[in-house]
Amino acid sequence: MIKKLFLVLLLLKCSFTYAQTIKTDILVIGGGPAGASAAIQGARSKIKTVLVEAGPQLCPSMQAQTMITIGNGRNLQSGIWGEFRKWVMIFYKNTPGRDTAYNAPLRLEPFTGAAIIKKMTDTVKNLTIKLNTTVGTVKKDGDGWVVTVSQDSKSQQIKTRVIIDATRDAAIAEKLHVNFKPADLMANNYQSTAYRTSIATGDGYKGRSDDKKNTSNSYPQPPVYCIPLGAVVAPGAENLLITSSFFPEDDIQYLPNQLMLGQGAGAAAAFCAFFKTTTHKLNARTVQGELLDFKSYLLPFADVNQNDHYFRAVQQVGATGLLKGVQKLDSNKTDVLFMPDSTVNTAEIEPVLNDIYTRTFLWFNREKPALKFTVENTLSLISEITLTDPKTLHISMAKAWKNQYKFQTDFDVNRPITRREFAILVNQFLNPFARTVDLSGRFVN
Repeated sequence: MIKKLFLVLLLLKCSFTYAQTIKTDILVIGGGPAGASAAIQGARSKIKTVLVEAGPQLCPSMQAQTMITIGNGRNLQSGIWGEFRKWVMIFYKNTPGRDTAYNAPLRLEPFTGAAIIKKMTDTVKNLTIKLNTTVGTVKKDGDGWVVTVSQDSKSQQIKTRVIIDATRDAAIAEKLHVNFKPADLMANNYQSTAYRTSIATGDGYKGRSDDKKNTSNSYPQPPVYCIPLGAVVAPGAENLLITSSFFPEDDIQYLPNQLMLGQGAGAAAAFCAFFKTTTHKLNARTVQGELLDFKSYLLPFADVNQNDHYFRAVQQVGATGLLKGVQKLDSNKTDVLFMPDSTVNTAEIEPVLNDIYTRTFLWFNREKPALKFTVENTLSLISEITLTDPKTLHISMAKAWKNQYKFQTDFDVNRPITRREFAILVNQFLNPFARTVDLSGRFVN
């Protein structure tokens, strides 16, 4: 009898312990804008996600009830930031004197913005929000983590594959003794190819480098920026991503930056969870592809927005470095322009093409294209790499030029090709975006 009673008590204890354990794929710690955005993206990528926030509500720094103006991000309405912006415009649409222009600065009361972010999280499947929840211990568990949390004086364990540290000042990383320092995008020794792995982009970046001349190798030039994938990966701690310390959480002017960064980190975490792998094996192109599916910008091209039918093609070619944008200071803002109607310079694309494809070196030596790359050069290059019969390609392209691609120009093989035309054709036929890059942005053979 005693043995049976003991067994029953043991089973009840095991059942109780199991009930106190939450299993998830992504755990976001910190409910500020970056944390909320990361959780939304992780869940929208169909990955089970839990967000814990120590306070009683999301975005605790956004409680002011005074109308403010956000000037950043007006021309890069990327992903979740663009969605948030639309909700704000709808909420205030009947406000007298409201500027509803696409690129107008955004005016809102911060506490209304926090309520909109809360509403966005409420509509997402696969997402659980736990408020008034503090984090205790954080321990490694194979490739994943076991985190002890406390809510209403009750302790629980959360088992997760990936942690996103969205706390102020990277408190979880500090608890784990991870020496994390946000990438200095203004530093001269920063990898000049890192933009190829961009998971977030925007404007309003204020660099930490004391030497303001040390910006020659960065692309794009501050205050416009790209956050590379490797910048959110914690060094020496598998499956820990960090969004903290890039942008001040208590300064709402950085709200667009925080939402874009959080979305990028959420997509990276979703990659690890979906493929059951670690941050050590992150694939930048797969993560970027997921972000593009959700209308995020990888490169800050202000003159080709998501409504453009070939937005994705331009973004993907831009992320290879084949065609870079040009920075332009206009009034009180800085834009990076793709200049889709400008012509393609041979000197710009040749070294990158030679890095991506083994056959192009011989092609350039044989064809010797002029300073301006032509339509004929482009078709010849496509034929060379894809081994397509040149005559067949010419015939099919003449038919598709306006009907399929909707190009406004006539099909003339002798004229210089525009950047838009080049990006669209190269993206479709050669797909340079599929070429693997490492976390520093270098092409992998």
